[in-house]
Amino acid sequence: MASVQPLHRREGVNLVQLEADISSIRSGSSVASIALPDYVEHTAGVTRVGALSAEAVIRDYESAAKEIEAMGTELIDAAQKCEALTAQVHDAIAFMRETAAGYREEGRKIFKRIEECALFTEDVRKTCEQVKRRMAEVSVGESPRPELAELEPETEGA
Repeated sequence: MASVQPLHRREGVNLVQLEADISSIRSGSSVASIALPDYVEHTAGVTRVGALSAEAVIRDYESAAKEIEAMGTELIDAAQKCEALTAQVHDAIAFMRETAAGYREEGRKIFKRIEECALFTEDVRKTCEQVKRRMAEVSVGESPRPELAELEPETEGA
């Protein structure tokens, strides 16, 4: 258990010296030079010790309040950065949608070209089969069919 030593009250406490001691401990200038916040004022008749204690407490509270406000400022800055980033994300999403739409359009064009080529190829294949049949019929000595006669060149004066 800790030992308790009684404090002997000394007569004639030098408050000026006490204030000087407090000032020397704090980094910066004297306690008197630190202005009180405008939302408090000393009550008439308060003792010097009471006034200094109240000032110390209010300064700690004011310091904490300023730090809280500073955190709020940092939070506002972070929110503004988030808003800017969100705008960039929306721009990126819009670009991606445009790119996807472009790919779909290009795919549609290629799809249509392939089908057109397939139809054309089928027409060429049918035409080639018709030509082969006609050639086979002519080489065997049969007379050409009437529908094929249109395709044969007319010979004049032969």
